[in-house]
Amino acid sequence: MTGLLLLGGIGCEGVGGDGEDVPDQAVAGTELCGGDAMSAEASRALKVITGSSRFEASGEEYSVEQAAALLAEAWPSSVIREDVCRIYTAADAPDFELRVTWSLVDGPPTGRPAAKYTPLKMGERAGAAADKAYVQFECRSNRFGTAEAEAHIFLSVERGGMPVEPEGDVEALKDAYATVAHSVSLAMAKELRCENNGGLPERPVLDPA
Repeated sequence: MTGLLLLGGIGCEGVGGDGEDVPDQAVAGTELCGGDAMSAEASRALKVITGSSRFEASGEEYSVEQAAALLAEAWPSSVIREDVCRIYTAADAPDFELRVTWSLVDGPPTGRPAAKYTPLKMGERAGAAADKAYVQFECRSNRFGTAEAEAHIFLSVERGGMPVEPEGDVEALKDAYATVAHSVSLAMAKELRCENNGGLPERPVLDPA
């Protein structure tokens, strides 16, 4: 997959954190999900996925900080698909919804990943498809009681709503979903104070594993 996300600018009112103009009633991608989840690179990736750089502001319940607190409180129980954030394009843009979720799983991944995913070398396992990407990573943190305590966290980003066939460059979409999944995973690892950021790189690895 290519690691380059090429995007054009849009002229609107105001300037977002990734340098793109946004109208006053909308927010830039870098401001979503509490403001710490999306890097500038991930914000640009959101435009590849949604076709827009303008988004509805995230509700107070949608933030990495809140998700990390709920995850730490839930550990060591298994938890499946709790929201980190839901992302909606602004009212003046074509409708698009993304759902970002976290799960607490029992241990390292086993077996083969589903065939639809291109495997990526991030964390314990990562994969990208044209409408979804995920990252699983191990987190050792005193947020779980002791520095030796560990959790296995599965984070996914996927298109919400009724399933539709992805449109556009499939490889570019895979890169974009993987970039967003990496950004939120890294933000979660930092918020949870995971040792070595859960083994996640500072930038997404988009070449197939």
